[in-house]
Amino acid sequence: MEEVISFLTNIYVTNPELVLIGGGSGVILFSALLFFLRGKKTKHRLEGVETAHISHVENASVESLHNIEEEIIDEEVLEPEEGMSEELTEEEAQEDVEIDVPEVEPDVLEEGIRAREDFREPFDPAQDRLQSNDETAVHEKKIEEDPEQTEEGLFSRLRAGLSKTQAGLLGKLDEVLRHRKEINDNLWDDFEETLVTADLGVGTTMNLRNEIENKLTKKSLRDPMLIKGALREEILRVLKNAEATIPALNAKPFVIMVAGVNGVGKTTTIGKLAYKFRKEGKGVMVAAADTFRAAAVEQLEIWANRVGSDFLKGQSGADPSAVAFDAVRAAKARGTDVLIIDTAGRLHTKANLMEELKKVRRVIGRELEGAPHETLLILDATTGQNAIQQAKKFKEAVEVTGIVLTKLDGTAKGGVIVAIADELKIPVKFIGIGERLGDLREFKAEEFVEALFLTGKETLH
Repeated sequence: MEEVISFLTNIYVTNPELVLIGGGSGVILFSALLFFLRGKKTKHRLEGVETAHISHVENASVESLHNIEEEIIDEEVLEPEEGMSEELTEEEAQEDVEIDVPEVEPDVLEEGIRAREDFREPFDPAQDRLQSNDETAVHEKKIEEDPEQTEEGLFSRLRAGLSKTQAGLLGKLDEVLRHRKEINDNLWDDFEETLVTADLGVGTTMNLRNEIENKLTKKSLRDPMLIKGALREEILRVLKNAEATIPALNAKPFVIMVAGVNGVGKTTTIGKLAYKFRKEGKGVMVAAADTFRAAAVEQLEIWANRVGSDFLKGQSGADPSAVAFDAVRAAKARGTDVLIIDTAGRLHTKANLMEELKKVRRVIGRELEGAPHETLLILDATTGQNAIQQAKKFKEAVEVTGIVLTKLDGTAKGGVIVAIADELKIPVKFIGIGERLGDLREFKAEEFVEALFLTGKETLH
């Protein structure tokens, strides 16, 4: 040991730099050794912890795992957002529910209708096709109310609706008569021109002239202003012959088939007609047999919902007569009082489409004896003399029992109603004078003529 110490001392004395280098190297090696040993120990400890964790999970009981799953589910359940009602949440949940409904055969249609009472969602039109407003959460069987009006108020609305026709017919006639001192051929020519331009038609105009001229001649009357009074009497006589109303509902269901070209106000008229019967306490069903125009079906459904009537439709492109058949059967099964069947907007110049309209009528008649009890033709007053041509074609195809003249409030051609009554001999049952539910009025000749000819402060006779 003494020899080693002496050797190291000798080296330190003779070569101190070598001692410093060796000492430094030794310190570095010792430090590296400690670092290596420490890292190995840490790795071993981590491996032990991981093994213990895996072993713990593998040996976990089924019950403990179930508890963990329940905790996760509880954390993920979302409460309805603030301001969102529970009802809305339920409706959203129902959107994902699909219900398969079996095909309903015609002979079990009544059972199918009763079965529908248990569902909130409407049936597929391919089955019983019936959608009743009291079977949905959104549309309750409730009539949208139209503000009550007095008799004087109703007459005022009629006058307002006929104001353009009055200006076009009587306003011009007053100009013709005002500055004439006697009745002569020139006056009669101007008289005829005034009536023709007001869409009374050439034939009706000539008939009116002849009647008025003969009446004045017999009484030896030559005052031009008397022509206006005579014209009023003659128009009233013609319209009186065309005055009619819907007969008593002596059948159940009482079937009304509605026809007319597109754009005449057919859908709106059906809605207002359904409203009229609902106000009278009748059970009403509306059937959309115009299966080729989806927009028409949607509009009709809106009207049915609005007035609280049942609604029946078919698949897009389905046979209209099949829809009419199902509608009659459904109305009979439900004990409906009035069934209103819409038909496609036939072009009166298309023979094949008119034949289809005949088929619909035949099918209705086979299913219910005596039906349809009314066939109403909807005509647009703004089309003037074209409405006459439409009426003639429809009259040839089906037995038109009554005419509804719409849009009288938007035209100066309301004189066409006189031509319709004179030439076609078809009763005019309703007139449309506005957009409100109560603006479909039963046609009354005296009231109509009084509103047309009355000037100044309105009065009721």
